[in-house]
Amino acid sequence: MKKDATKTVKSAAKTTAAKATEKAAKVAESAVKTTETAAEAAAQTAKDAKAKVEEKVAKRAGEVKEEAIKAEKKAVAAVKEAVKKAPAKKTAVKETVYLQYLGKEIDKDALIAQVKEIWTKDMNKNASEMKSVVLYLKPEDNAAYYVINDEVSGKIDL
Repeated sequence: MKKDATKTVKSAAKTTAAKATEKAAKVAESAVKTTETAAEAAAQTAKDAKAKVEEKVAKRAGEVKEEAIKAEKKAVAAVKEAVKKAPAKKTAVKETVYLQYLGKEIDKDALIAQVKEIWTKDMNKNASEMKSVVLYLKPEDNAAYYVINDEVSGKIDL
């Protein structure tokens, strides 16, 4: 009987082991399927997230482009307005005046240069402080009289 009991136990153990192995294989197969399903779900979630990010980026890029266009239009309008308000440059006419009297020829620009020299060297003033010069030519006195900034006056011999 002992032998029969051992055989029965061994046979039951083999059957139990076979069932356990079969069950373990099923559990492993189920785990693989679950892992595959989870991986597919994760991949789909990543695709969905990527699509949402791309959509948001595209939308924001469009908004930024619109803002840039608006800013450019404002800048162009500001430049146009500044051009309208800017005074037109006038071309200066070159003027030359000579006084001819008793064989002498006196140049207006030379007289102005002498007045500026008197202002800067003799009076120790800055040229930028000179705002106006008025010349009075008096050939009978052989002199030119000047008034600087409506305050300082003097005489230059011709």
